[in-house]
Amino acid sequence: HVQLVESGGGLVQLGGSLRLACQASGNTYSYNCMGWVRQRPDSEREGIAAIYTGGGTTYYADSVKGRFTIYKDNAKNTLYLQMNSLEPEDTAMYYCAARLCWHADYNYWGQGTQVTVS
Repeated sequence: HVQLVESGGGLVQLGGSLRLACQASGNTYSYNCMGWVRQRPDSEREGIAAIYTGGGTTYYADSVKGRFTIYKDNAKNTLYLQMNSLEPEDTAMYYCAARLCWHADYNYWGQGTQVTVS
C-alpha cells in the first residue's frame, strides 16, 4: 500500500512562486517513477513533470518547461515541484502520482492540492 500526501498549494500572484511537496509512505518498492499531474477547470488531467526515482531522469511538459522543477529528497521520501513565474493558466488542482516506469498509467495518487494564480 502506498500513500501520497500533497501540500504547498495556495493562492499566488502572477509571476510568483510556489513549492509543492508530496510525502510518500508505505511500500516504496511499488514504484520507481513519480510525477505531478494537474487538472485545470473543464480540462483533462495533464502530466506536467515526472522523475525516475532510481536515477533522477526528469521529464517536463512544454507548458512548464523552464519554469517548473521536479526533484525528490530520498532521505525524506518527499517529492517536490518548484513552480516559478506562475501564470493564470497554471491554476489547477495538482496531484502527486507514482507508478512503475514500465506501466503506462499512474496507479497511486494523492488527494490533490489547489494552486490558484491571480
